[in-house]
Amino acid sequence: MLLIRCPYCEEDRPELEFRHAGEAHLVRPSAADDVSDEDFEAFLFLRANPKGTTYERWRHIHGCGRFFNAVRDTVSDRFALTYKAGEKKPEPKGAGA
Repeated sequence: MLLIRCPYCEEDRPELEFRHAGEAHLVRPSAADDVSDEDFEAFLFLRANPKGTTYERWRHIHGCGRFFNAVRDTVSDRFALTYKAGEKKPEPKGAGA
């Protein structure tokens, strides 16, 4: 069984306690009336599906109930880290100077 660390409860818990909530760090258009139908459709339905590192939202539904973000490798299905919602997106390993 896969264990996921809730950054609020600060515990590693079984994956059955959590639900995937989509891609993390998406920004909703501030003025939806000014966005074209195609751009709004892309915001609502089109998501990145990378092979490798991805940033995702999760919810600890059978625990604290809070949303948090996670960095997960889609190939190995391993979580590199989890962090609280609203925190800055961490840099991928090897990035920067």
